Amino acid sequence: MLITAMEPRRGRRTALFLDGELAVTLDAETLLAHGWKIGREITDEELHEMIERSESRRAGEKALYLLEHRNHSKKELADKIARTTSRSAAQEAAEHMEELGLVNDEAFARSYASELFCRKGFAAMRVRQELLRKGIAREVAEAVIDELAPEPEHALRDLVERRYARQLSDEKDIRRTVAALGRLGYRYDEIRSVLRDYLSDEPEGFNAL
Repeated sequence: MLITAMEPRRGRRTALFLDGELAVTLDAETLLAHGWKIGREITDEELHEMIERSESRRAGEKALYLLEHRNHSKKELADKIARTTSRSAAQEAAEHMEELGLVNDEAFARSYASELFCRKGFAAMRVRQELLRKGIAREVAEAVIDELAPEPEHALRDLVERRYARQLSDEKDIRRTVAALGRLGYRYDEIRSVLRDYLSDEPEGFNAL
């Protein structure tokens, strides 16, 4: 195959034309570093290797860009990189970041769980779900939750006091509050027990809420 044209594209990419037809768009610096130019003959094997090199470089740059803005779990990082590169290149880049010490699932889990407990008021069950969704190993998630989770009744009471105590004027408000606290991961028996202290009269059917 003959390289018949190389045209610049957005994002430091270059469109590669082989035998007069657009074949692939690759990382411009990768092409330059390997001396590819118009008029060069290439094989299928060379093209495949260049595609892999281009994807790898792009994935690595994306990984660093993402980590500049905030910490990520390994899975989360690979998933985001894979939106713009191949899955294999994304996974390789995430693993390389882990080797460099730029990705640490245990440290991420501890920081993320602390944010969910303290800022969002999530219960342990909801925090566990979020950590697992980020790809944190279950044993790591459990260890972090055991370390950081506040006592459920105390956390729930504090949350109700700050956000919901003035929104319990009628049954509709109570139902809305119960549903909101349930979404945060609190059990309904815990919610009912705490809310009783904020109600002058329990509405009919309160125990069924």
